[in-house]
Amino acid sequence: MFGSVTLPLQDYVRILGVDLDRELRFDRQLKHVAHQASLRVSALRRVANFLDKRGIMLLYKAQVRPYLEYGALTWMSSAATHLQKLDKVERRVQRLLQENKPQPPPQDIIHLDTLEHRRDVAALVVFHKAQVQGVPHLARLRLPPGEAVRDTRTVLSSHEQVGVPRSRASQHQRTFTSRVSRLWNTFTAAGPTVREMSTQQVKVAAHRWRRTCPTPLVMLNTQ
Repeated sequence: MFGSVTLPLQDYVRILGVDLDRELRFDRQLKHVAHQASLRVSALRRVANFLDKRGIMLLYKAQVRPYLEYGALTWMSSAATHLQKLDKVERRVQRLLQENKPQPPPQDIIHLDTLEHRRDVAALVVFHKAQVQGVPHLARLRLPPGEAVRDTRTVLSSHEQVGVPRSRASQHQRTFTSRVSRLWNTFTAAGPTVREMSTQQVKVAAHRWRRTCPTPLVMLNTQ
């Protein structure tokens, strides 16, 4: 009830364009996004003959990829089977780029990072704002400093490392705080002094680091 009005039960609720179902999952959201993005890729294919590789990539990044990434940090904890639907859409674009298109000059080549790569970088930037910069509206994302066990005593591992929430279920391991805490610890252990960096510097450093380890979560998920 809302006052004297009876609110009907619904299978999902839409908040700022993101669908959350009654089981608190984003399966419907990713299915809808994959379908709509696939339609846009089909439209891109119809005009691909009039474009070179650079034109196709620019059009994809401007018209399709933003649709695939909207609210990504909200639904990034979804199961891999659902995230793979988005990757499948991007692979269609990659195949389109390989279909007998003249190669642009080296200075005009645009690197196409994976969707997972971009989600990881965005997550690290947001976590930097919460953990280092202390942005007020992100305060609930802050985590306590991490600890390292050294034989007979427990000490702080470093000023940048954070404590990883204990996870007993694979779904919890995929949540923002659990996943990004492991990602953050691996990122900061690689060398960058994040406390002295601006947001843009962290973004650039995260991009470079992520390109050196294309599948870091294979290792992180086993810890």
